[in-house]
Amino acid sequence: MEGNDKLFTVLDEGRALNRNDLIYLLSLEDEEQVEELRKKAYAVKTQYVGRKVFFRGLIEFSNICRKNCYYCGIRRDNANVGRYTLSFDEIVESARWAHENRYGSVVLQSGERDDQTFVDFIEKAIKGIKAVSSDRLGITLSVGEQAEETYRRWFDAGAHRYLLRIETSSESLYGKLHPSDHNYKKRLACLEMLNRVGYQVGTGVMIGLPGQAIEDLADDILFFQKMDVAMIGMGPYLPHRDTPLYEEGVAAAGEREDLLTLALKMISTTRLFLKDVNIASTTALQAITPTGREMGLMAGANIIMPNITDVRYRSSYQLYDDKPCINESSDVCTGCLSSRITSIGETIGYDEWGDSPHAVRKIFQH
Repeated sequence: MEGNDKLFTVLDEGRALNRNDLIYLLSLEDEEQVEELRKKAYAVKTQYVGRKVFFRGLIEFSNICRKNCYYCGIRRDNANVGRYTLSFDEIVESARWAHENRYGSVVLQSGERDDQTFVDFIEKAIKGIKAVSSDRLGITLSVGEQAEETYRRWFDAGAHRYLLRIETSSESLYGKLHPSDHNYKKRLACLEMLNRVGYQVGTGVMIGLPGQAIEDLADDILFFQKMDVAMIGMGPYLPHRDTPLYEEGVAAAGEREDLLTLALKMISTTRLFLKDVNIASTTALQAITPTGREMGLMAGANIIMPNITDVRYRSSYQLYDDKPCINESSDVCTGCLSSRITSIGETIGYDEWGDSPHAVRKIFQH
């Protein structure tokens, strides 16, 4: 009973959560207490962002990457991946499909490059998407570290959100996940640049990394607050067999059910702490269990990113093993997700950008 008393005290609405509270909530193991955490997070989500789910049509337009992260299946040195880049017309056609199917936004995602050809191509793609949708589709970019001038150029072309995942806010843990030429401080600086330029900035972390402690995850949530982000994309760390971290990752992962529970607790705790941001229910949750994304929504998430990339390319864009939905067409994927979302009593925000209340508040403050 004492444990429940503490939980109710921590979850009391009039009390601001501190680091110790975050650690406590993320450490919960009793099933009834975890369910109480989820219910409270869902109530906060309902109050601050509503029960409407927003689709972001994901276009994975290239798996060519100059970076060599130890955990990622499309890392530069993985010779077992067939590399590809969609043409301008293929990107625009995917965006047209999204617009015709009443998606409010699309996400352009790729491996990281910063050469001039790439920078020019992204700008052209942004303008093409705006043209094909009569300026109605919102555009999120997720294409890595760039110069501030590049970020500004793409923003001026029409992109308004940018997702740059930090993967872990722990600088020492970040160092273990990347080669020595990958700089934590540079990634941090890029997030600050994005805020300066005017993007709605998103970031995120992996949950269950080798060597990661509950305290690290609590610090990740505090990092989201410090960076004043508008959206968060985070999910369980799932190893890829063609990466240096694979063996250690498999050993650290333990039971997938426990990993799923931790990821859901992370969503709920983040929702309780930050309240009015957008939080994605990621595909990695579904990789653990078929209903993973619905569970993410029930835990406090409000964004789904259906993959609308041409099926021919999807098997070549696997950041982790056993990625779901790589053989499902965009029509099948959307229909499946729609029925799943309505089955849990939520609605879909068709034809809406779905900006988080946090982002809207920031815009008015400036």
